[in-house]
Amino acid sequence: MADFDGWKFLAGLGIFLFGMFMMEESIKLLAGRSFKKLIRRYTGTRFRGLLTGLVSTTILQSSSAVSLMVLAFVGAGLIALQNAIAVLMGSMVGTTITAWIVAVFGFKFKIDAFALPLIGAGGLGLIFFSRSARYVHISKLCAAFGFLFLGLDYMKISVENLAASMDLAALPDFGLWVYVLAGIVMTAVMQSSSATIAIILTTLFSGIIDFSQAAAMVIGANVGTTVTILLGAIGGIPAKKQTALSAVIFNLGTAVAVLPLLPVLFWIIRGVFHLEDNAVLGIAAFHTLFNVLGVMLFLPTIPLLVRYLERIFPEKRVVLTRYLHNTSTEVPEAAVAALRKEVRHQLHLSMHYIAALYAIPAPGQERDQGLPSHRSAARPGITYEELAAYHAQIFSFYAQLQTADITESEGREMTQVIRASRSIMNAGKNFYELSKEIEEFGADDTAFMVEAYGALKARLQQLVGLIDTVLLEWQKNTETGTLQQFFLSVEEMDKQFIQACSSAVARGKVRVNQVTTLLMVNRLFTQSNRMLVLSMQALAQQKDAAQDIF
Repeated sequence: MADFDGWKFLAGLGIFLFGMFMMEESIKLLAGRSFKKLIRRYTGTRFRGLLTGLVSTTILQSSSAVSLMVLAFVGAGLIALQNAIAVLMGSMVGTTITAWIVAVFGFKFKIDAFALPLIGAGGLGLIFFSRSARYVHISKLCAAFGFLFLGLDYMKISVENLAASMDLAALPDFGLWVYVLAGIVMTAVMQSSSATIAIILTTLFSGIIDFSQAAAMVIGANVGTTVTILLGAIGGIPAKKQTALSAVIFNLGTAVAVLPLLPVLFWIIRGVFHLEDNAVLGIAAFHTLFNVLGVMLFLPTIPLLVRYLERIFPEKRVVLTRYLHNTSTEVPEAAVAALRKEVRHQLHLSMHYIAALYAIPAPGQERDQGLPSHRSAARPGITYEELAAYHAQIFSFYAQLQTADITESEGREMTQVIRASRSIMNAGKNFYELSKEIEEFGADDTAFMVEAYGALKARLQQLVGLIDTVLLEWQKNTETGTLQQFFLSVEEMDKQFIQACSSAVARGKVRVNQVTTLLMVNRLFTQSNRMLVLSMQALAQQKDAAQDIF
């Protein structure tokens, strides 16, 4: 009895997986942000979402990559849940193209004839076109296709001897459910339904399993591919969990619905498509037919599925506001005053977040004493996402207030206040995005970069201290002109920073590309300081308490 070459099989599987990984990465790098834009823009309806999922997965050759993108966009609120579910359904149809590629090219042609030239051309391209990022990615894509089929060839050769000596009639018949389970486990372990399909086609081609067993394993592979999206949703917001559960319901529901219909599907493949003499292509056709049937069954039920998912994982609406949630817009005078106080509180919370982000001492804690214990500004867990949600709640209150019977002066006042709220949020966003770059300055091996890091943090510490002082003045109903003095110091520190960068370049203490980054960071940093000064001017206790700075 011939022996099974296990090492060659594992080597083939590894080469195949490596080829899949290289192919996905090179396509994503070649396309840049195109696929993310495609998923974001063309998901306005369920049908468009379905087509978007199908097209993007067909090109990317990875339903897992598309699923994780969808999770990210759902989490950010950029895609509605029902449209996200449609994208996932489309991606399951798109991923069947892999089976067609493997079935057509991997078993109909002599693999050495094109796999080795592709690997060779790709490898040489990486050397000769190393200065062009685009050609490097194209070279990687060529090599990836070569590795894909070379790995498939290794797996095929390794099982041929075993298949020649096996008697399938002597194997125990445990039923198709065992093969479904095998497909689930293999896909869950390898995190690649494409690799599972390749193994299924290889063993089918070699005669180790028959057509019905291969079809059952394909069903299992479809269910197993949901493991990736489930892992991506762990610890996520309810919307992410809803999306992940929808993928499980769709794939598992399709498996349960279609498994009893296998004889009918087999008849269609053999009688309609006439693939009875080509089992490998028959499985590729079955894979596509299986997922298309699942889409036909579940696409009309998406609204019902969404309602069910929202009951399973309800959105937890957290009240972040301190003053607005207890204030009615039916009394505009009180509402406008509450809006002003709330935006001041937003400023206080934002400075706590920024201080924690940059590891500098937080503002004084005396104004935290009146906060609910679960929403204390001093608590360490405040996040950028919470600040964004907080700003959204403030703006929602402002929008409701606009419909009330307000005077012209009240309208001007609340417009100033909401502009201040936007300025505070924009400044917080800027500091959030700058934090990584500024921290990199501190870890640089150039002395001037470290000095710049210290200077920026010192300026930020001064800003935090100023806002703490101004908030305290407002609480005591006093104004001392601190705001105007700080604005002048912001401009002076900006000039000093630019002069220091100019001097460092002239003395060769910093590289030109480094100073460009420094100046860009300083520009955004200074703009954020100005925005906060502007917001504080609008939030002053008395209309004439702070002079017009700008």
